This record gives sequence, C-alpha cells and structure tokens, in this order.
Amino acid sequence: MQGRFGVVLLGFLALVVFWFSNQKEVAFTGRSQFNIIGLDQAVRLGAEAYEQILAQEARQGHRVVCAGNSACDSEARYMTETVRSIGQRLEQAASELEADLISRGAKFSPVTDKFDWTYHLVDNPTPNAFCLPGGYVAVYTGLLDITGNNDGRVNAEDLRDVSKLAIVMGHEIAHALAHHGAERMSQRRLTQMGAMAVGLGLGEMSMAQRRNMMQAFGLAAQGGLMAFSREHETEADRIGLELLVRACFDPRQAPELWQRMGQISGTRRPPEWMSTHPASQTRARNFQRWMPQALSDYERNCGRLP
Repeated sequence: MQGRFGVVLLGFLALVVFWFSNQKEVAFTGRSQFNIIGLDQAVRLGAEAYEQILAQEARQGHRVVCAGNSACDSEARYMTETVRSIGQRLEQAASELEADLISRGAKFSPVTDKFDWTYHLVDNPTPNAFCLPGGYVAVYTGLLDITGNNDGRVNAEDLRDVSKLAIVMGHEIAHALAHHGAERMSQRRLTQMGAMAVGLGLGEMSMAQRRNMMQAFGLAAQGGLMAFSREHETEADRIGLELLVRACFDPRQAPELWQRMGQISGTRRPPEWMSTHPASQTRARNFQRWMPQALSDYERNCGRLP
C-alpha cells in the first residue's frame, strides 16, 4: 500500500507540475489558462468538427441556407448576407483589438489572421449559434426571432436591428479568440490523467469501494469543469462586448437580450452552480455593470448613440 501510495503521490505531483508548466495568458483579459493544444491543431479540429456538424444537420433536414445549388429566394439571401456582414464586422473588430493590445505591449500571437473565417446560416428552429476554433461560425435560423422582434416567426423583419444578434455572435467569436475550446480539451485530458492516477491507488480496495471513489472523483472533476465553463461564458461575454462596441453595434441591448433569454428558459434551467452557463439574470447584471465603460468606448469609436 505504501508503495502504491507513493506512485499515486508522484503521479499527482507530476500533474501539478504539468498544470503550471502549461499556463498561458488570455491576452484580452489577463486570465491564466491551462492549454496544451496548439493553434494549428485547434484550427484543424475546428474545421473537422464544423464539417461534421453541418453534415449531420443536413442529414436531419437542416441545410445551410443558400448553400450550393439549393433554392435561395431574396429573403433567404438577405438573411444569409446579413449574418455574414455581422460576422465580418466583428472579425475586423477582433483584428483591431489584437493590434491595439500588441501596441500596448501585450505578448501574444494574434489569431484573427490565421483563422479561416466562415459564416453559415443553418435552417434549424433551435435557437443556437457557435464559433469553433478557426473562426467557423454557424447561426441557426431559430435564433433570429429571439434576437429580432420575438414574434414567433423568422423573417427579414427580425434583422431590422441586428444588435442583439451581433451580441450573440460576438460572444461566440470571443470563445474562439480566447481559445476556450482548446482549454476545455486540455482540461478533459488532465482529468483523464487524474482518473488514471486515482485508479492506481485503488488496487487494494473492494469493487464497491473503487466504484464509490471513482464516482466521487468524477463528480468533483465535473463540478470543476462546470465552474470553468461558467468562467468561460462570462469571459466571452466581456470580450464579445468589446468587439461589439468596436464594430459599432448598440451595447445597450445586451441586458435586455439576456433578460429575454431568461424568460424563454423559464424554470427549466438547473441552479447556476450545477450549470455550464451563468444564469441569464447574472449575465444581464454583468452587462449592466460593464455598460458605462462600453458606452464610453462606443462613443469614442463610433460617435454618439441615438
């Protein structure tokens, strides 16, 4: 037992050293993150996942709007081009933000010029959007009404004011800029290594004891990963807001958007501490707290708001 304990202890010490030796700074916020996934690998994985997701959506009847030789009326083309235009404005804002940070002395490798920026609108009623590593963006049509006039129908009227949609897209793009996908993959690998270390120390226990110990480790690891995920969401909100005001979208609509999201989810959400995302009310309060600085930045970049 003593020998086994020593092996386990050495294993955990190695994990601690591994954790601290692979810390990198998120240039946009200064937060330290554990990341063992290189940019080239992350972009490649993002491209592969993007193709797989879109192919799966197509098999389920949810095709990319105006893609290939598919029928595309004027309204569908307008919605597709609007999503792409929003993305390109946010992409340019991200590039400018990276350049500004470097000019102030930040030490990091910019990624916007290495991303293969791609924007697709997917004909799916689910209110969803994502940006994978590499700048692979998808917006589902089900999101457009929620960020639009919220009347239960998806049409061009939902794009009269695109600020709420830009808030969501900016948030998703911020995840990719801050390498959150690579960080989550790195954390999962570290968790797997930790589980192996725990398993080495359970050899003398009964089957029931080993099962209980591994379940306890799994619950603790899952709780830690959910806490990191909530931190990622808040960080992406903050970075996304900076992109928003640089791209001259109205930041004042952010609190209202998340209040609307909270009303839509209702009581179906688990408690915040059991969720991968902060509560909508928490996010709305965060935006209200950040708003004075955001408005000041908007007026400096874009002029006075109406």
